[in-house]
Amino acid sequence: MRILVAEDEKNLNSIIVKSLKANNYTVDACYDGEEALDYAEFAEYDAIVLDIMMPKMDGIEVVKRLRSKNNKVPVLFLTAKDSIEDRVTGLDVGADDYLVKPFALDELLARIRVMIRRSADSTDLTLKIADMVVDTQKMTVFRGDTEIILTGKEFAILEYMLRNKGIVLTREKIEQHIWNYDYEGGTNVVNVYIRYLRKKIDDGFEPKLIHTIRGAGYVLKE
Repeated sequence: MRILVAEDEKNLNSIIVKSLKANNYTVDACYDGEEALDYAEFAEYDAIVLDIMMPKMDGIEVVKRLRSKNNKVPVLFLTAKDSIEDRVTGLDVGADDYLVKPFALDELLARIRVMIRRSADSTDLTLKIADMVVDTQKMTVFRGDTEIILTGKEFAILEYMLRNKGIVLTREKIEQHIWNYDYEGGTNVVNVYIRYLRKKIDDGFEPKLIHTIRGAGYVLKE
């Protein structure tokens, strides 16, 4: 899961980013509205944490422009203002949720999880295919009665493929979704992680779930 954090208070920005990374999210961060809009228009995010009061362009205008281009990424507004008018304005322009500062990081994480589930048209924390069961909150994976231990990146790729099961995902799309802008590798790393996943979730099990579509990418299906 890839998250964009746009917050001009650098200490708060850093705290949010560290908390998200500790919970195995891939995170990009910026400090003004114009930069936030650039990030959101050129990358695919599962959610955006967006401060309303920012330099260059406020969060309200950022969301207006995203929604005008039919970008439906879930947005959670951070605001220091606790008036009903500000909350209504934020929701009316297309935000999905809001959180008033100061807030608990656990609540922020919970609200992000809810937004992502809602945007995926699912309130279920458990994803299934064949005999594989994935708990997205506990980050556990089972094939039948066998528990499969994955690294954070392996789990992120598997969850992304599960949420798009039956859809062919290019290496570039997987890379963009799982790694942030600081990553300087190449799409070969996707091939490496797919090999790791195959060894863990397919070797010794039937049916095989990860399939290569030559010249296109990978698909998770029975």
